[in-house]
Amino acid sequence: MEFSTKSGNPEKQRTGCVVVGVFEGGKLSDAARAIDTASGGFVAGVLRRGDLEAKPGATLMLHQVPKVPAERVLLVGLGKEKDFHEAPYRTALVAAVKALRATGAADAFLCLTDLALKRRGTAWKVEQAVIAVTDGAYRFDRMKSKPDPRKAPLERVALHVSGRGDAKEAAAAIAKASAIGAGMSFAKDLGNLPGNICTPSYLADQAVALGKEHRLKVEVLDRKQIEKLGMGAFLAVAQGSREPPRFIVMEWNGGKKGERPVALVGKGITFDTGGISIKPAAEMDEMKFDMCGAASVLGTLKAAALMDLPMNVVGVVPTTENMPGGNAIKPGDIVTTMSGQTVEILNTDAEGRLILCDALTYVEKYRPSAVIDIATLTGAMVIALGNVATGLFANSDPLAREVLQAGDDAWDRAWHMPLWDDYQEQLKSNFADFPNIGSRAGGSITAACFLSRFTKAYPWAHLDIAGTAWKSGAEKGATGRPVALLSHFLARRAAA
Repeated sequence: MEFSTKSGNPEKQRTGCVVVGVFEGGKLSDAARAIDTASGGFVAGVLRRGDLEAKPGATLMLHQVPKVPAERVLLVGLGKEKDFHEAPYRTALVAAVKALRATGAADAFLCLTDLALKRRGTAWKVEQAVIAVTDGAYRFDRMKSKPDPRKAPLERVALHVSGRGDAKEAAAAIAKASAIGAGMSFAKDLGNLPGNICTPSYLADQAVALGKEHRLKVEVLDRKQIEKLGMGAFLAVAQGSREPPRFIVMEWNGGKKGERPVALVGKGITFDTGGISIKPAAEMDEMKFDMCGAASVLGTLKAAALMDLPMNVVGVVPTTENMPGGNAIKPGDIVTTMSGQTVEILNTDAEGRLILCDALTYVEKYRPSAVIDIATLTGAMVIALGNVATGLFANSDPLAREVLQAGDDAWDRAWHMPLWDDYQEQLKSNFADFPNIGSRAGGSITAACFLSRFTKAYPWAHLDIAGTAWKSGAEKGATGRPVALLSHFLARRAAA
């Protein structure tokens, strides 16, 4: 996809489609008004007939608009002008891309980026437009014998901005957003692959290939090396599968030598049956998405490299399957973690925290300035926040605020959840230092409490993406979240 900026008149553009906004009540945006004037009131006439209600996300495609050289004009509803803010802007972008996909237009002139937003400037609006178009144009059909028949894909999008200053700001935003979009698409590809293709070894091979492409230092540890490190919790999860586990370490060294890195740790369960505590059959196919934390780490490192961030970043991915084989761990088993702490396994489906805890101990060697782990960890998180916000837990309030701000900037939002000592009381065992689960109440919190016991050496944040990493239903597929949030977090740190 090719993106550019233009400050020309919308009504004079020779393009496949010009996209303009319309507020409720028939009020035209500046770009829509320019087209209406050029066409002798054609757009206003259409609205008077009631062909477009103009609620957020409503669309109407117009063909052969008089005296307008564009092949099509797409009207996009913006809702009430007084209520127009980030959410309806994003809704309008997504709706516009969906409508454009249904046409045969190879190029488009998007005039939504010149709409006024109270809290956001040109750069934010352009970045969101680029990511929306990239996301909307994404397809995953590589596993089909024949790709789905479709019209010619959109290839070029020009974004309407005004003035040289805005154009310069917009160009920088396009470069940043293109990097983030590429990282999200990479993460989605990994997430969408089935478990028989995207095995731990495949994930490791993809990391190695990513390293060669983007100058990342990559090391992949096998079972013997993992055993030598004493990662008893990670290996306990892996022992039920015939697929060998892998421990992937990636380094982006864009900062000064010796500068303390940010560490990203991603859960890489390439398929999760639940183990002996087996899951219900319904929707178990979606457990191929249980490695989306790992995918987001790879996607973020790709984005960081494309942005050439002047900082050091370490990405760590423990990856295995969780299977109910004859050698699988059982409820009641006790394992020794890399930290030396012992864990009683009360539920083998609480496996993500077991592989993450050893990885969180491993990253101490880097003396990281901050550590963020990303995991599709708990169904309780979906109940708490649904599919809108990612759950955020942290042992450092300043770090939590950084992550929240990055999520707000990226419009890949998170919500700060409690990590109070009161919840630690649920993690008690008569036979080991603590169990791998607490009671059913507050399950996402006690999961974070478990992880916190391995993060005493550094500022740490935990992102539970169980509700945001993929969509179910007709639009089933990986979302690429929270690559945008993590990329913004790293970019803000690099700038500081």
